[in-house]
Amino acid sequence: MNLAGEGSHGAARDFETLQLRRVPDSASAVNSVVTTATPGLMKSSALMAAGTLMSRLTGFLRTLVMGAALGVGTLNDTYQVANTLPTMIYVLVGGGALNAVFIPQLVRSMKENSDGGAAYANRLITLVISFLGLTTLVCVVAAPEFIRVMAPSMADRPDQMRVAVTFARYCLPTMFFMGIHVVLGQILNARGRFGAMMWTPVLNNILVIVAFGSFVWVFGTAAHSGMSASSITPQGVRLLGIGTLLGLTVQALAMVPYLRDSGFRIRLRLDWRGHGLGKALGLAKWTFLFVLVNQAGMVVVTRLATAAGATAEKAGHPGTGITAYNYALLLWQMPQAVITVSVMTAILPRIARAAVDGDHGAVRDDISQGLRTSAVAIVPCAFAFLALGVPLIQLLYAGAGEDGARNIGFVLMAFALGLIPYSVQYVLLRGFYAYEDTRTPFFNTLVVALVNAAGSFAAYLLLPARWAVAGMAFAYGLAYVIGVGVAWKRLRGRLGGDLDGRRVVRTYVRLVGASLPAALAAGAAAAWLMTAIHPPVVAALTALTAGATVLTGLFVPLARLMRIDEVNAMVTMLRTRLGR
Repeated sequence: MNLAGEGSHGAARDFETLQLRRVPDSASAVNSVVTTATPGLMKSSALMAAGTLMSRLTGFLRTLVMGAALGVGTLNDTYQVANTLPTMIYVLVGGGALNAVFIPQLVRSMKENSDGGAAYANRLITLVISFLGLTTLVCVVAAPEFIRVMAPSMADRPDQMRVAVTFARYCLPTMFFMGIHVVLGQILNARGRFGAMMWTPVLNNILVIVAFGSFVWVFGTAAHSGMSASSITPQGVRLLGIGTLLGLTVQALAMVPYLRDSGFRIRLRLDWRGHGLGKALGLAKWTFLFVLVNQAGMVVVTRLATAAGATAEKAGHPGTGITAYNYALLLWQMPQAVITVSVMTAILPRIARAAVDGDHGAVRDDISQGLRTSAVAIVPCAFAFLALGVPLIQLLYAGAGEDGARNIGFVLMAFALGLIPYSVQYVLLRGFYAYEDTRTPFFNTLVVALVNAAGSFAAYLLLPARWAVAGMAFAYGLAYVIGVGVAWKRLRGRLGGDLDGRRVVRTYVRLVGASLPAALAAGAAAAWLMTAIHPPVVAALTALTAGATVLTGLFVPLARLMRIDEVNAMVTMLRTRLGR
């Protein structure tokens, strides 16, 4: 599972992009990122966005094949729990610090050191290899204990527990290669080479697809074979486990040629003292606490969702456990990963430089531009998930069964509107990281995690098992609403004034005003078509196509009528690209 928030193996997404030229605050001068970026940066941004999009698309294909191989019930829950472990542990023990702390340190070392930061980068690589190597060995040995912590309900089902532990021992070594991939990507990003970080995950997805596809070819789909934790063979578990490990291994090693092409040579160095790593580790203590709180919240959700899914499946409701949560979360995060991260990736070094120079106005302007530019896609996407979540999921996961797919669609609808505050918080936290402030994001995430955990507990206790995970998804978005309020207030205080709030809020309000009627019309059309057409796959395809057409056809003219400058600039850019 690619965890939300700060860090993860999708941690590639936590790298910051697209340098924007600040423009005057007048209607005639307002432009979207596509019209204000320099050609070279625009090319880099397009390359990163394309890589991220391809990575996400192949990632979705991977989940489709996983769904066909393992279904969306308790067997897939077993794999999901095991595959979540390395990501959570990696982010906890070092991934968050790499993402949040070491980019500014790498940029600083490149600027200040006579060797262009090469020695600092090699010390960092050596530190990551040593620390993650030892951590991985310990975790593989302790795999049964980790499974008991993540999903205690499995302890009462010996077959499921056995399969989960076996999966975990194949999956846990991937944390080592996650770390290698991220640190090499950090070095490339600091050197202005952004593409590799976004494209190499495609190799991982392809190898995992091949592994699960081979499983389907040999053993058949879960829907036809009725495979469960008690009937899956050791050979089948081994095939899926090795495929998962091999994918991350290739993803990490594929970064090495890009480094060599940039002129960087890897040299292991153990002379860590007195070269700046201590300062970075000091900053990282707050990031560690930040990630600890975030991951503790995810442990709570995993435990509750696994238990709720097992109970609901016994009552005839598949697709209501942690697999449903993860699959819906992965799709829900895609606009954030492609749009918001692509807007912010190269902007963090720029904001960091402005922060070092004490230019708070420049930081404010870039944060404002990032919020407004990303909102053009994020807001309508959130309403699209709300209106069209069920037909979208039923089309994508048709092989997992109609009932299971529909239930995942309900979870996606529950996530939907939370995409807006989730994206806003991502942008706001970049402002703190630019000032090398990791303490404030920790307290902000503490608030988010506590609200998320409390909401998830309430959903588990108050809702029927079938709807508990949907309630947890809604609680996730609600937590980010609270988090945005806290982060906005603190960042405004840090910058000593307004965050261009009136302009930002006006843009978001107008986008919601254009998206809401479009989503209502699209949802009504899709719901009618879903009941009027058979079979279910044809109904889902028809409903999704018609709904998306209605939503787009209403949103764009409404947005232009409301004079949303960013939308107008985007439409102008598209017309130019199409030769009109």
